[in-house]
Amino acid sequence: MAPYYWALRLRHRLYDSGKKKSFRSPVRTIVVGNITVGGTGKTPFVEMLLGLLDGRGAAVLSRGYGRKTKGFLEVCTDGTSRQFGDEPLQIKRKFPDVRVAVDADRVEGCRILAEQGAECIILDDAFQHRRLIPDLAIVLVDWSRPVYEDDLLPLGRLRDIPERLEVADVVVVTKCPAYISREDREAWREKLRLREDQTLLFTEIAYCDMEPVFGNVCESRYKYSTKAVSVTAIASDGPFKNYVSSKFELEKTISFGDHHDFSAGDISGMQAVAEHYPNALFLTTEKDAQRLRAVSASLPHTIKKRLYYIPIQARFCFPEDQQTLAGLL
Repeated sequence: MAPYYWALRLRHRLYDSGKKKSFRSPVRTIVVGNITVGGTGKTPFVEMLLGLLDGRGAAVLSRGYGRKTKGFLEVCTDGTSRQFGDEPLQIKRKFPDVRVAVDADRVEGCRILAEQGAECIILDDAFQHRRLIPDLAIVLVDWSRPVYEDDLLPLGRLRDIPERLEVADVVVVTKCPAYISREDREAWREKLRLREDQTLLFTEIAYCDMEPVFGNVCESRYKYSTKAVSVTAIASDGPFKNYVSSKFELEKTISFGDHHDFSAGDISGMQAVAEHYPNALFLTTEKDAQRLRAVSASLPHTIKKRLYYIPIQARFCFPEDQQTLAGLL
């Protein structure tokens, strides 16, 4: 852990001192990120931001993690996760009128989007991209895994030093339980060691009605099944499985690593499970649905006809938090 810690400290010091150059975008930028490895709910939060910025010329820029392409690309709704990554594709399909792009070089990506007419750019997962100086830095922290109780990789899930919270303009505690008190808010502010000028907000995850992954071949009768199989490839699938278990008899769970690229062997395994549980509904996340569509030619009809995804939304725990964030945008 020590070498990684000191490597991070050195990197930040080089940027803070100006020895490594940082740049601002020609237009306003809002960075959404975290200091842990996945699982804090960045994508639903970005989608919520797009709703708040409706009609204000917002665009989204992502690295496009897991894509097989290089350079700047504008995401199209009929593309695949292998072209653009699963999260940018999900955002584009949900907001088809919003310009969504991928580029590992966020400075260059912002320049291109600004030239194309973007007035505000939301950068998904760019808090560690120190070459870009954001106008508003939003950092997400998972309620169930607070950074002050975690360790740096490889012992824990921290990808950056907890002290980096000091430079966040807004800290959002995500995936909160159904009820939290005002006392909880103050306790979190103290534990995170936030200053009074740093905004602290709280959100929860809301599960929406399930949708077919392949609408043209879906057999609606499976929507009424009482049994389900979960298929996930996300950083933390515990909450998803708990939700499915609350609604169905969960016969089997099939779990892969985050951003997993489904192989022929994976599909064969899923086919075997489908044959073993012929009446069970197959349920996956909205993000995983993007990658399963990319291998649609290999998926057998026995899976396609009963494969559904469950969309999620980020919602504020306190009504005034939405007004607070809207005022900062």
